[in-house]
Parts: sequence; structure tokens; C-alpha cells
Amino acid sequence: MRITVPAFFLALVLFVPTVFAQDSVSSGMSSAASKPSGEKYFPLGELKEGMTGKARTVFSGSEATEFDVEILGVLPGWIGPKQDLIVGRISGGGADRTKVFAGMSGSPVYINGKLVGAISYAFPFSTEAICGITPIEQMVSIFENNDAGKESASKPRSYSFAELAASEWRPNLPETANRFGAGIYTGDASSPLGVLTSQTFRPIAVPVSFSGFSQATLNEFAPQLLRSGLLPVSAPVGTLRSKEMKKADETTLNGGDSVVIHLTSGDFSMAASGTVTMRDGDKIYAFGHPFIGVGGSSLPMSESHVVTVVPSVNNSFKLAVPDAIVGSMTQDRATGVYGKLGEAPRMIPVRMNLRTSRNKLETLEFEIAHDETLAPLLVNMAVFNAIIANERALGNMTIEVDGKISLKGHEPVKIDGRFGGQAALRFAAGAVVVPVGNLISGRFDDLQFEGIEINLTTEEGNKAAELERIVVDRTEARAGETVYIQAFVRGDSGKLFTQRIPFTIPAGTPAGTLTIEVGDGSRLQEKASAKRFVPESLADLISKINEVRKNDRLYVQSYRTTKGAIVGSDEMPNLPPSVLATMNNNRTSGGHTPTVETLVSEIEVAPAEFIVTGQQTIKIEVVR
Repeated sequence: MRITVPAFFLALVLFVPTVFAQDSVSSGMSSAASKPSGEKYFPLGELKEGMTGKARTVFSGSEATEFDVEILGVLPGWIGPKQDLIVGRISGGGADRTKVFAGMSGSPVYINGKLVGAISYAFPFSTEAICGITPIEQMVSIFENNDAGKESASKPRSYSFAELAASEWRPNLPETANRFGAGIYTGDASSPLGVLTSQTFRPIAVPVSFSGFSQATLNEFAPQLLRSGLLPVSAPVGTLRSKEMKKADETTLNGGDSVVIHLTSGDFSMAASGTVTMRDGDKIYAFGHPFIGVGGSSLPMSESHVVTVVPSVNNSFKLAVPDAIVGSMTQDRATGVYGKLGEAPRMIPVRMNLRTSRNKLETLEFEIAHDETLAPLLVNMAVFNAIIANERALGNMTIEVDGKISLKGHEPVKIDGRFGGQAALRFAAGAVVVPVGNLISGRFDDLQFEGIEINLTTEEGNKAAELERIVVDRTEARAGETVYIQAFVRGDSGKLFTQRIPFTIPAGTPAGTLTIEVGDGSRLQEKASAKRFVPESLADLISKINEVRKNDRLYVQSYRTTKGAIVGSDEMPNLPPSVLATMNNNRTSGGHTPTVETLVSEIEVAPAEFIVTGQQTIKIEVVR
């Protein structure tokens, strides 16, 4: 028996063979696949063109209703190696009004009472309700013996000091998100495949409801959300807390029920909705395609009810309101998401205190996903939203940020910085986001967030200033004596200001030329000899993050010309000739970086009224 795909369909899928032999269809099913009691899977190899069945999803309320599905064929290996995609057409019931809609992902399909798989893919702008169905065997087998899915830091990654000192966070979305995008077209028009976007299956978009976020914030971050396959919609989310968990019973999250995955909860809430494909005891299988593709995770999973499904020529979507949290989503992979009922989610509590330019204090409390990809994005959105909702959206602003990231069993990571000008908001968010992202990306097993505390103070106007020149009160001095440096700083208004900086030449400094450099933390960080390091432990990483120079103040460094080397992140000045010869012999290469300038001393200048940037150098003679 041969299964063929109708000709009208072949015109769209340009790269799929025209005929599929039944015995060549791979099911990807493991012989050890667990099956829910009283329910059997329909074998993928027995599917025939023209077969009809029933699917279940929620169009309104909390009860799933049925509609019709006709099997059109199978695309071998379309999702991945040994991961096939079933092609179907839906009709009847609510599907006649909505066709395939965002939030339908995971809707189970049955033939003769046996579970076939999950509706999970669709064609953007299709005039017919054609859908892709992920076979249930593939959804189950990919999660077998893979409950943990946690990536360990058995091989610590290398960090650059530029990463630790970065002024803003740049999103690093998973490859699956960039490749597939949302259920509507969000790709790059310059891409060679951009013109074919409506000619290939794409994962059905996941609608995300927001609470506490302004429209300006959604407009700012919509491109990043859409590239992740998340479709922002307007619907209430509520203020559920991850610790408020309902005990599951036999009616909790069965096949066809609406399910919500929470990204944040509290005063800022984000919740993504889809459909349950199958419940097997305390195991939940849903979506039939990646949520974001983050692999192992721990996000709150809740029941929900649907207000309505909104039909749209572009992309129909459902408005779902979360109900009680009942467990956690623990896996997010190529053929769906997997969750456990009764398992507490792993979230990061955040407390944000915002003092506005009108001296009004706002306190916001929420939780964010503990995830390498999502946590930085969510913190970025929260800080941006808190400020934009209470301050001006355009013009110059000065923002002061301080706070801490509390970690179990470790010293806290300090948050400290001031930012001015048009980009102040973006940089202020980065002061919080960058250390959070660097901590999570290390994947250390002992990383446990106890909480993040953020204090924001805003005022109108720009307090940024540029360091124009420096003057010393003398050009010769002895070791141990103090030289006074006059820093001339020009503010945004054009007015010139001065700052007097005392600098003591370290005792024991030998006679000769001493270079004195005055600059802001960012400039001096870029100039530092040590560029990269590999943390030996989480404590080592925390120490390096806390040592990063601040962007809003000046530092004074003194240098001498010597022969030394940088090994790892440690500077070794004044090395004996025998050591240098050993390092530079003909039988070895790499492992160190030779230096000719050795740092003698560094002081941090107390923050001034202005946020000073720039860099200037002057030389003095150390005499006996």
C-alpha cells in the first residue's frame, strides 16, 4: 500500500518526495515507550491516505470539543532524523470558524479511538485548514529516560571580561527559534528562503498573554518574542505564585485540555498557552513542537480556560486565562514539551523598588523563569517596563541602579551603576541582565538563586560628561608621596567642571618613568591585558563579576615598562629572565601573553555628580 500526498500539496512543499512507501515510513517509536493505561497509539505505519478521525481542543471555556481530521499523507523525516510529520485537513465543529489557530498546538488526533499524535504545524496564509501532526510515538520516545535534561558545567566555559563588563544584553535565541519563528511570518526578507515562507510548514504560534506590561514594552520586545515562536496577545494573566499549587486529580490536564506555561508571575505576568496531547499518570505531553527549544527547564504549568478563539486572516489565536498551577514543564524539545504534575517549578524571585523623578516609590514583586535563554529576556523586559510605565519615553534621563543577586551558599553579586542620555534605559536594564545571564550560562550545579533585589532611581536630564584633559601638580615625585591630578570634565550642557583626585605613588616604586592613566571603568576594562578566563568554580565567577570596573566613575592606574606575562587572568610582572626564557623557548607556544606594561597600582575614584566617560594619560618621573 502506498500513501501519496495530493498534487495541490506537493506544489507547496518543494523539497518533499511525491510518493511515500508505507514500509519506508519511520515511526521513531521506542519499544519501551510507556503508554497510558486504557489507551493505545495508532501505528504510524498503518496510516492511509483518506483515513478520518477526531481531534479535541478547547474553543471556549474549559471543556474540549471534537472536530474532524482527514489524513492526507506522511512526510518522512520532516521534523528530524526518524521524526516524521503527518499531514491532515481539519473541519467541522469550531474548526470551520477558526481553522488552525495559535494555541491549538498539541490538540490530540484519534483514529478508531487510538491516539495518532498532536496537531502542531500549519502553513501561514493557507486558504485551507491544512495541518501537520506530530506522531505520538515520537513525542513519547524523545522524553524517555530524559526527565532531568540538565546541562552540567562538567566542562566550564570560557568567559571574556568584555562579557562581564557589557553595558547591555544581546539576545541569544535558540537555533530552533530563529529557524522556525512563529506561526505567522516573522523571518528576514533578505533570507534566500524568505520568499518560500508560506510554502513550508511552520510550528503553530504559541500565544502569550501579558499582565502588568505596557504596550510600549510589548512593541519594543515583540520582534524577539516572535522570533522565539511566541505571539503576543492581549488577555488577562492574573498574579499566580509558583508556590500556590493545586493537587492534581483525574480531571487535571487530560488530552485536549488547554494548558498554560508561565514565564513570569506576580506583578509582571507572562503566560503561553497550548493544548495537552496526552496525560500518562503524572506525565503531561503537549504542543507537538518546541515551545522555545531550551531543552531542560522548570516552568510553572497550570490549567486554564479559554475566553474565545479570535478568527483572523493573518493568524487566528485563542485568548486563554490561567487557572491553578498544577506542576512544572521540565522538557522542551523537537517534538513537544513534557511536564510533571505535582512537581514544584524552579523560579527566581525578584523585588524591584523604583523611585521616580517625582519622588514616588513603586515596589514590584514577581518571579521569572530560571532559564539561560529566558531569564535575561524577562529581566530586561521587567526593568524596561517598570521605568517606561512611570517615566518619559523620549528624551534624556539619568538612572541609578543598585541592588544584589542573592545566591545560596555564596556571596551576593553586586549591582551598581549610573547611566545618562538617550540610551540610559537600555544600559540600566543591562546592569541587571548581564550578571544574571553570565551566572546562568555557567551552568554550575551549585547555582541556586535566593532572589534578585533591584533599586532604581530616575531623574530627568542628562548627567553624562566627558573627560577632556588631566593636569598634575608636579612632574617629579618620590615613592610614597601624593600627586594631585586635576580632571577637567565637560558636561552635556557644555559647561566645564573640575575634579581633584589625590594619587599616592606606591611605596617601593623604583625610579624611572611612571605612566598615570585616568579613565572610566569601561575604557580601562577594554585596555586590560587579561581578556579571557575560565572560572574554576561558581565562587570564582562571582568574584570576577564583582571585580568588574564600574562604568559611571573614574579610575586611576599607574604603569611601568617591565617584562612580564599574563597567565590565565593573572598578571605576573617583573619575571626573572630565567622564567621568561622557559616560557618563550622554542618547544612551547601559547598558554601566556607577554606584557611590556605592568600595572603598578589602581584606585577607584568616588562617584562624582556627573557620570564621567573618557580616558587620558600623563607621565611623571619617580625620583629617589
